[in-house]
Amino acid sequence: MTKHDTPDLDAFDYRILERWQADTRIPAKTIADAIGLSVAAVQRRLKRLRDIGVITREVAELDPRRIGLPVTCIVGVDLDRETAADLDRFRRKMLACPEVQQCYYVTGQNDFVLVVLTRDMETYDAFTRRALLDDSNVRSFTTQVVLERVKTGAGVAVPRNPAGLT
Repeated sequence: MTKHDTPDLDAFDYRILERWQADTRIPAKTIADAIGLSVAAVQRRLKRLRDIGVITREVAELDPRRIGLPVTCIVGVDLDRETAADLDRFRRKMLACPEVQQCYYVTGQNDFVLVVLTRDMETYDAFTRRALLDDSNVRSFTTQVVLERVKTGAGVAVPRNPAGLT
């Protein structure tokens, strides 16, 4: 299976995923009772969903403000050159920056969109100098400072009835 293939999932898988992504601490018995499967079946399905790459990670979601990172910036980055090597170099650079929470290679006006978390604007300025201004391939970047984090998270809108499954 390639990363673009959609694995064969049934309605039970989708119902499990919907509950599991909301809270990975939920007992398999609670899920089993809610969807009408045995605990063992839910556990087997969760293992399979991990093995085939549907569940990629199980992590804690932190409130950045509560750990001293109250400044969130959305940064659009435009590169001069977009060869495969240039793109890979920029990707690696962003992966190595702890301030970068998310990095997307996108179409449109920007080449990349970043979500950057810092403790203050001085720290953000230091990040931009080190990661963007000192990069000879960064043509320009724009910053939008987030005033309020209205909706965040890595949850996916799990289809309620994919392909007519019941």
